[in-house]
Amino acid sequence: MHSCMENWMKRSICFHPPGFSSSKPKQVCRLQRSLYGLRQAPRCWFSRLSASLLSYGFTRSYADYSLFTLTKGSDFVCILVYVDDLLIAGNNSSFIATIKIYLAQCFPIKDLGHLKYFLGLEVARSPDGIFLCQRKYTLDLLEELGLSDSKPADFPMEPNHRLAVTQTPLFSYPDRYRRVIGKLIYLTLTRPELSYCVHILAQFMQSPCTEHWEAVLRVLRYVKSNPGQGILLRANSELNLQGYCDSDWAACPLSRRSLTGYIVLLGGSPISWKTKKQPTVSRSSAEAEYRSMATVGCELIWLKSLLNSLGILHSRPMEFFCDNQAALHIASNPIFHERTKHIEIDCYFIRDLLQKDVISTRHLIGC
Repeated sequence: MHSCMENWMKRSICFHPPGFSSSKPKQVCRLQRSLYGLRQAPRCWFSRLSASLLSYGFTRSYADYSLFTLTKGSDFVCILVYVDDLLIAGNNSSFIATIKIYLAQCFPIKDLGHLKYFLGLEVARSPDGIFLCQRKYTLDLLEELGLSDSKPADFPMEPNHRLAVTQTPLFSYPDRYRRVIGKLIYLTLTRPELSYCVHILAQFMQSPCTEHWEAVLRVLRYVKSNPGQGILLRANSELNLQGYCDSDWAACPLSRRSLTGYIVLLGGSPISWKTKKQPTVSRSSAEAEYRSMATVGCELIWLKSLLNSLGILHSRPMEFFCDNQAALHIASNPIFHERTKHIEIDCYFIRDLLQKDVISTRHLIGC
């Protein structure tokens, strides 16, 4: 779709056209339609697209405003919007074709057929399910940095690294470091195992050292060992949500703040994951673990709402796995103690989810 120039302006915007000479320099042009580069252009486009979809009968998801769904009898269609790129999915190809005709009447569109490649993600369908990977994106990144013939690494990062307190000289090309880190962050869309190491390396983008750059190259050599690795969304699995969380207490040697790590599975397939430094210092490993539980609890609630928008109801409690017995006892104990008063909001949040049967906690034996 040609997004920006298809929309009428709601505000008056006047300007001097570049390169236009006139005997009346005080005259200006008033825009009737939006143009590329205007701050209002993306909003004008999305407002018009949304109005067209809503008038056809689509419903906007409250969990994700870029997701629109339509149900007519047994037919279901959802449209996911990314700027002017649309993904259309449904259970009736004739119904989808009708919607495409309607969109073609509203906007100039180009139908690219079945989904195979989208925003750097490769999509392959098979009887086993849908496989997502970023093989081409990975190979292009390796070629850009001259690592196509490098020796692959067995793991992305040394487990006992000291990157936060390194004394090596500053890296001579910090812009290159930032650019590669940005691409690695995008690569974590289909590589959950990179979440931790990319999180660590992203902390040094302001003033990276040579040791940080060497660690980045190690991550890339690890990725080279299997550039086509990705995620399989299995077709024969039950659509049940499971959350796994963990924390690394006082992991940061500079601030002693803990790390939160979690992954959420839908039918045994990963759909959400994150590594994040906690905003405050925890006084115990149980406290750090409990803050991680609150974080993944928020993610589970949002994912449940998103699935409801897609017609997937999750009536039974979502399973919640944690390897810290003390944190699980805090969650199930209705009495606040001296050592948990300062995390009262997180305590109330998790306990409320337990009492409403939104989640059910399980103990997972740690390493």
